[in-house]
Amino acid sequence: MSIFIQSLDYNLWDLIVDGPNLPTTTNESGKIISKPRIKYNDEDRKKVQMNAKEKYIIICAINSNDFNRVSSCVSAKGMWDRLEVTYEGTNQVKEAKISMLFHHYEMFTMHANDDKKTMFSRFTNITNALQALDKVYTNSEMVRKIVTPRARCNDLNFQLMYIALILNKIYILIEIIVQLSK
Repeated sequence: MSIFIQSLDYNLWDLIVDGPNLPTTTNESGKIISKPRIKYNDEDRKKVQMNAKEKYIIICAINSNDFNRVSSCVSAKGMWDRLEVTYEGTNQVKEAKISMLFHHYEMFTMHANDDKKTMFSRFTNITNALQALDKVYTNSEMVRKIVTPRARCNDLNFQLMYIALILNKIYILIEIIVQLSK
């Protein structure tokens, strides 16, 4: 949803993330409260209009279940925070998800019934989920992970190619040793 909002107006996205910018005033006891509409000036009306626009964009992008979760929120920031906790969880939940996905990434192997396309699809799902939780791997790390024999251990052709590669390296090393020993 962030990309949707950013594509419409990046300034709106900044306002959602940075928090409510609604007009406030201080009452007699020194407490900050919402400013009464009758006391709005032009700048206050612009702020309220921007918040309404932000809320409208969020509401247009969500389903009825999510609408029920956020409809009572006063600000777009409140709506966004509630949706974020609903879908990403608290920091503890996020860390637990990262830990679980990291484990899946580290233990990733090709299943016996996987073809290369299915294996890559499963791998992409893991890395995309990690990226959504701010754990990003470089392309070279992901390529290294896919081509290691551990990741492809159930692919007999790959195992044979890997063994041939190792044997070829051993053969080259033996030739070098023989040449150096002369």
